[in-house]
Amino acid sequence: MKANLLNKLAFLFVPLFALAACGEEPAAEVAQTQVATPEPVPTLPAPNQELFTQLYADACPEAEPVNTAVCRRAGLGSDEVLCEYGLGEDEYLRNDATLTPGDGQWTLAEPENVCAA
Repeated sequence: MKANLLNKLAFLFVPLFALAACGEEPAAEVAQTQVATPEPVPTLPAPNQELFTQLYADACPEAEPVNTAVCRRAGLGSDEVLCEYGLGEDEYLRNDATLTPGDGQWTLAEPENVCAA
């Protein structure tokens, strides 16, 4: 009877060992790939009121000083910046000018037209 019982137990455990052995394949080696990172592109800092005031004063030394200014990109992906500004005691943004990048700094586009206004 013991032999019969051992045969039955062996009959039950052999399939379990066979199933356990099926999943023993080694995992495939994962190839190490190098991800190319783009080189950083040097960009100019966003122009603020202080920068615009200085650019305007340099381009138009005889004009009234800038009182207030707001600058924003001309459009998505555009290199140019549009600035609206007020002169002297004027608190309203009645004038506008365009800044363009040049030689690593912002420059006032068409300063003769901006100063004449």
